[in-house]
Amino acid sequence: MGRWRPPRIPGSKYITPEGHARLEAELDQLWRHERPKVCQAVSEAAAQGDRSENAEYIYGKKQLRAIDSRVRFLRSRLDGMTVVRQRPSDLQRVFFGAWVELEDEGGELHHYRIVGPDEFDREPGYISMDSPLAKALLGKRLDDEVRVELPRGATRFYLVDIRYDSE
Repeated sequence: MGRWRPPRIPGSKYITPEGHARLEAELDQLWRHERPKVCQAVSEAAAQGDRSENAEYIYGKKQLRAIDSRVRFLRSRLDGMTVVRQRPSDLQRVFFGAWVELEDEGGELHHYRIVGPDEFDREPGYISMDSPLAKALLGKRLDDEVRVELPRGATRFYLVDIRYDSE
């Protein structure tokens, strides 16, 4: 098997103000605090002499590469982001940033917020707008039936509530 991999489909470029602030804070923490500490540690390790067998130097360089990689990713990702600050004009339909309450076929309630792909794993109940469930929900109204093909099989939900306030 060769090394070629098909290009990944880039995630959507929408983000909530809270998610944008978190990514900015992470970038600031890495660039202004973590990187200078690691650079200082690498410099001190390099001053000890032979770098080929110096574990502190080798580990420090590896850490520096990881930080630089994450910084590059965050900068490129934040450059093209669209921060969605405004509530939609039609509050009776599901759009980006909505909190939704769904009832499954068994009568169990589920609460989700539709967010961008860069922030869905930060909080429980956040789902990416690129996920099958969010795609099925977008544009739906209260009491609509939503059918979703999930890994465990086709599932049916009923849209019980839509909110756009921050929880």
